[in-house]
Amino acid sequence: MVDSSKMTKKAKHIRPKIFSRSRLKKQQGDLNLVTNNDTEEFIVARPRSKAIYLLPNAFTTAALFFGFFSIVQAMNQKWEMAAIAIFCSLVLDGMDGRVARMTNTQSAFGEQYDSLADMVSFGVAPALVAYEWSLKGLGRWGWLAAFVYCAGAALRLARFNISTTVIDKRFFQGLPSPAAASIIAGFVWLVEDNKLPVNSYAIPWVMFFLTIYAGTTMVSNVLFFSGKALDIKYKVPFGVMLLVILAFVLISSDPPLILFCLFVIYAISGYMRWIWLALKKAKISTLSN
Repeated sequence: MVDSSKMTKKAKHIRPKIFSRSRLKKQQGDLNLVTNNDTEEFIVARPRSKAIYLLPNAFTTAALFFGFFSIVQAMNQKWEMAAIAIFCSLVLDGMDGRVARMTNTQSAFGEQYDSLADMVSFGVAPALVAYEWSLKGLGRWGWLAAFVYCAGAALRLARFNISTTVIDKRFFQGLPSPAAASIIAGFVWLVEDNKLPVNSYAIPWVMFFLTIYAGTTMVSNVLFFSGKALDIKYKVPFGVMLLVILAFVLISSDPPLILFCLFVIYAISGYMRWIWLALKKAKISTLSN
């Protein structure tokens, strides 16, 4: 039989500690305090785990590898491989967080490691690929555009790390860095796949515009759909599975073109939503007057 006294002791051990107001000053320190308004006591929440879990961090390491691999391929002027490597990094980056949540292996180390890996894969790598591929021919304007993108990615990740208030979990504030990197990589892949002349007058300036747009939109306050409301653990109608199959068929028909178009649509969706809400608000105010 199980000793009930041992179970009670174990249960007490895992419960959060509760301190009265008189003991608050003695216990503050570096503890994470949460106020219980009903009892007017202070509950000390568990500190975030500092452990290093293998599974989610393995995905993060793989994403970092492909980001570094993209830089190496750009140095060797293998542009198509450099672009594909960024897309591989995007897929792996989307998996590490979900794996951590599904296996309950979130940690402070994992969050910081993921942020640093994102800076390499979606900040440095796309900027270097864009510059070496076509922006170099624009002189100072080329490297300034690449720097704007790189700085935008760094500022966006820093703002995301220190953000303490959540506006709406369904939306990101600013364009996510993986989506911004996909615009750059998608355009490179599209041009290389169709054997278009990279040194033509139009292509470097199109890349210039895309790089500036992606870099500035990452640090904007425009809201973009996050997809966090879609939980893979819940059941979905049969029609959703048909849409997923059709999406795979559509992408496989012409991956460079379809992926580039999809991410461009996503990159402008935040502004389109903002314009639509502004027009709706103006219409409502007009009707009320």
